[in-house]
Amino acid sequence: MKKFLRYLGLGLLSTFLTATPGLGAERISFYYPPFGEFSLSVDSLETFAKVGKIDQDLSFYASRATPEQLAQLRDLLQQRFNLTPTLVSQVTYSPIGEQLVQQLGKLLLTESRNNGFYAIRASLILSAADQKEGLTVVNLLRKFPSDTIRVNFTEGLRIVDDLSQLIKRKDEVFASLQKEAIAQAATSNIDFSQKPDLRSPGKFTWQKKSLELNDISRSRRLPVDIYLPSAGSQKPGELLSPPFPLIVISHGLASDRSTFVYLAEHLASYGFAVAVLEHPGSNAERFQQYFAGLAGPPDATEFINRPLDIKYLLNELQRLDKSDPTLQGKLNFQQVGAIGQSFGGYTVLTLAGANINFEQLRQDCKPDNSSFNLSLFLQCQATDLPPKNYELKDDRIKAVIAINPIDSSVLGQGGISQIKTPVMLVTGSQDVFAPPVFEQIRPFTWLSGSNKYLALIENATHFSAIAEPTPENDVLPVPPALLGPDRAAVYSYLNALSVAFLETHLLNRPEYRSYLQPSYATFISKEPLNLSILQSLSVAQFNQVWSGSTPQSSKPSNPQPTSTPYQPLRQ
Repeated sequence: MKKFLRYLGLGLLSTFLTATPGLGAERISFYYPPFGEFSLSVDSLETFAKVGKIDQDLSFYASRATPEQLAQLRDLLQQRFNLTPTLVSQVTYSPIGEQLVQQLGKLLLTESRNNGFYAIRASLILSAADQKEGLTVVNLLRKFPSDTIRVNFTEGLRIVDDLSQLIKRKDEVFASLQKEAIAQAATSNIDFSQKPDLRSPGKFTWQKKSLELNDISRSRRLPVDIYLPSAGSQKPGELLSPPFPLIVISHGLASDRSTFVYLAEHLASYGFAVAVLEHPGSNAERFQQYFAGLAGPPDATEFINRPLDIKYLLNELQRLDKSDPTLQGKLNFQQVGAIGQSFGGYTVLTLAGANINFEQLRQDCKPDNSSFNLSLFLQCQATDLPPKNYELKDDRIKAVIAINPIDSSVLGQGGISQIKTPVMLVTGSQDVFAPPVFEQIRPFTWLSGSNKYLALIENATHFSAIAEPTPENDVLPVPPALLGPDRAAVYSYLNALSVAFLETHLLNRPEYRSYLQPSYATFISKEPLNLSILQSLSVAQFNQVWSGSTPQSSKPSNPQPTSTPYQPLRQ
């Protein structure tokens, strides 16, 4: 019994610390069979939050928590979330927001033991509208339209246990793949200290040209920044001359074309022309309008419009290549690559040949599907599209880099396996929005081409690869804890790997291939954001890692994926 109570207290505190705020009105009640009903007053939490005092009601649970856990709990209770009621309303009334609150409502029930969906949504909006107290945990409790909120403790413990197991397995997979990459790196005798440092800028100067394209047929205005190299004062023959290979960069959800300025400038310094566009249906400006109540949420057509934006961009640049003196003869449309992050990662994978997989979406997007994969809330919006074969592939795209892509369901194995062009997938071990195992590592095994790379960055998050937000594009209220360590190391990794990948597979320069080996990743890796690279991982090898077995060493070959995904893996 003593052991049970210890875990009971820790489990309850874990629920406090990890669940979305909104735990009750006057009392928080939960039932744990066969031991009966337990409860805690909101007053106890409020007193603890304001003055740090633990009264008799709270002491039962506090005595079973560590000082660190209590400090975290108090910090959470004191935290004020600066969100407007309009923003909260827009999000919680959106399809994705409603799904999230519905899932939370299964854990946090009303006094009559019904799903807490409506009560949670109401308390969130009312708390955000309270100018004096604002959106805090305690105020949420006070605004909850019920005297008691009942925590589905059995379900909560199941969620905590399942999530803990999933995180443990994810860490084991990441560690196993890192170990394999390190073992492969140890066999190399290349001295990279004697080779050019691709993390440093190249020799080209460049100029930035801004355009605004207007696709009348789709009512889409596309702002574009073009970074155009110039040989400048370099001697003839030392550098590439026009036309320059062209790279297109696609941003993620609620972002804009400033997100990858650092990468665009770096590639331009190596002689690549870079076009960075904005997708008007899912950029930062659209989300600002949405959060202000001036526009609706992004809809399913973005899954089609984003790749079509890039097709239109390439078409327009080809037209301008014949009429604009500043671009004429400067762009090589036989050597086009694409880079995308998150939703942009999905975008470039479709351009490389992946089709939307409606059958996989049908399986993964059932109403009763409880998933820890947050990206599914976005991917499943594609089920609103008419199920047909959309022509999204663009044969001009010869190589792609997808950073934190979302693809497991919207593309699935059937879509990913259609890609034949060279691909690099980049993943971070602490990405909670596009979980690495589901969205990058397992999809890597589905790639059927021979030129594929998996770059693993330990401790990197979904935001590690993107530039620090500016006042103009800082629209998502992301907690600092989810941003991860200092991003400078990740920027340097992407700068170097992008140059090496594009020089190798777009310009066919084999002298850069060594930079894509595991030994180079080891050479430039910096703690805590340790970098590893793998060039092959079969479905069978992945299944061994996921099941906890020791995989056989990977070889530079490319085994074909099996026809069915590994069933024990659940999102």
